[in-house]
Amino acid sequence: MAASVLPITLRQMRYLIALEETGHFREAAESCGISQPSLSVQIKTMEDALGLILVERGRGPVRLTLAGREVARRARDILHAAQGILDLSVTLKSGLGGTIKLGTSATLGPYLMPHVVSDLRVSHPDLRLYIREAAPRDLQRELHDGVHDLILTQLPVSGATLSQARLFREPLAVALPAEHPLAARETLEYSDLNDKIVLSLSPAYALYDMISALCVETGAHLSREYEGTSLDALRQMVAMNMGLTFLPALYVESEIQGRARDVVVRPFRGRRFARSIGLVWRSSSGAGPAYERLAAAIRDTARRFPQLVIEA
Repeated sequence: MAASVLPITLRQMRYLIALEETGHFREAAESCGISQPSLSVQIKTMEDALGLILVERGRGPVRLTLAGREVARRARDILHAAQGILDLSVTLKSGLGGTIKLGTSATLGPYLMPHVVSDLRVSHPDLRLYIREAAPRDLQRELHDGVHDLILTQLPVSGATLSQARLFREPLAVALPAEHPLAARETLEYSDLNDKIVLSLSPAYALYDMISALCVETGAHLSREYEGTSLDALRQMVAMNMGLTFLPALYVESEIQGRARDVVVRPFRGRRFARSIGLVWRSSSGAGPAYERLAAAIRDTARRFPQLVIEA
């Protein structure tokens, strides 16, 4: 198309559609809030830009040509998409909308996000979450690489270019074989774990560092021979009396309470070991306000779990 040809505008598309719907230049102009001569000029300008005759001119009702009908049909799709962009901009400025790529740890996402997604369908129906699981060490790298818009992970996460919102603290409890002598107790003391074998996930998980520190604090021995590849794997090794382990509260509620009979879970008396959970995103993303609103929505969901301690 020659550079001197005028471009087609959204306004011209709207005028053409109004003309098709009313079948009359005067009525189409009135519906668009302009004068009839102005509408006629805009339609003619559009025809000149396309090099097509869009309207059959003559006495009686106005009809679009074959070309005019095809252009009007596509114009409707374009106007609908343009309105969608405007609606999305309003949603993003005033609430949550669009598609957000969320990375999460496999020790957390499967046991929290189904509840969060269910609530978001009601509270933010225009929001779509694309959820991808990865080990915490990979999550931070993938966040920097743009694979994720933000990540749901165990804190702290270091980085001068990152922002974060704390969500809640999730207690850890000791998982024991059902026939273990300590299973008869309602709560445990530090000394109860002295010299006990404790199983953990691999060092690729942030939970490994925490369990390792707990072993030092309680006098337990962290197993170097057996490392779980998932929380389910840890539970199964505990059931086979290969050692004890620490499991997060959301996993316990989802997979053990009322379901597992070969493993029991006991808290510590007087002190709750807990991991801090939060959302982390690139400070340069420009979407901080939206992610803060998402954090608030996740906190609202987390309040349904009395064992979690909400952090603002």
